[in-house]
Amino acid sequence: PQQPNPTTCGMLSVHKHHLVAAGLLCLFLVVCASTEQLTDSQASLADIKRSESCITDTNTNADPSIMSASKKTYEQDGDEARQIAQYLPYFPFKGIPRFYDIGGFLEKPEVFQQIVDIFVERYSEIGIDSIAGLDARGFILGPPIALALKKPFIMMRKQGKMPNSLSSDAYDTEYGKRSGLTVQRDKIKKGDRVLIIDDLVATGGTLSSAINLVHMLGGEVVECACVVEIKMFIDPSEDSGLPSRTKLFTSQNINHVPVWGLISEDVLTVEAKLPEGYVDDGEEH
Repeated sequence: PQQPNPTTCGMLSVHKHHLVAAGLLCLFLVVCASTEQLTDSQASLADIKRSESCITDTNTNADPSIMSASKKTYEQDGDEARQIAQYLPYFPFKGIPRFYDIGGFLEKPEVFQQIVDIFVERYSEIGIDSIAGLDARGFILGPPIALALKKPFIMMRKQGKMPNSLSSDAYDTEYGKRSGLTVQRDKIKKGDRVLIIDDLVATGGTLSSAINLVHMLGGEVVECACVVEIKMFIDPSEDSGLPSRTKLFTSQNINHVPVWGLISEDVLTVEAKLPEGYVDDGEEH
């Protein structure tokens, strides 16, 4: 039999060694590349975690009563308020020269929605347990705000309208004297943080009645929020003859409760166009 050529066998052996070495080199390069990518991924993940940690630390130290920087702070009589004011005409009504009618913006869905959105943004982060609306316009404004915030809505009604209710004392308004408001006894629990909603605050009589109801049941009023605030009643001079909301709240030990209105009389300048033969048919004069 023919014997193998030693030279050929040596060349084949050397060739095989080269192939094995090349394969090992390729495998080494692949492993190195994978290790480098894994290291980069781990480093990126670590950077992300460090960033999240910084954000968490910042939020932990933040005051929860202050809105985040991404949220808009709505000021009384700001740009949005001035736009909305165009849909709040005033009428001579109930013997009052300027009675502001929320029916003007209720017939404009986009304006009504804007008001709801403003209130929702203002109260989304301050920690409230429920929203109380005052009879009757608070029943219009409160429910959409409560739904958006996913909070219970509580009715505060005139006397004789609800079972199992607690009543506050009688109070005075810019229209005249009123019997107390009522709320059902099981709707507010001790320690509950309640937001009170109404369309307008003037002398503060109705709000004071609502605040006292919350306190009678052991709750806390976070704020009283209204679309309109008549500032002339906040703290008028003695010789003006006007009732003072500040003195009323102080006399009832509720002057610590904040009151906020989106729009003041300073920008409510739209006079309603009265039809010929208009008669002030309000219930009190």
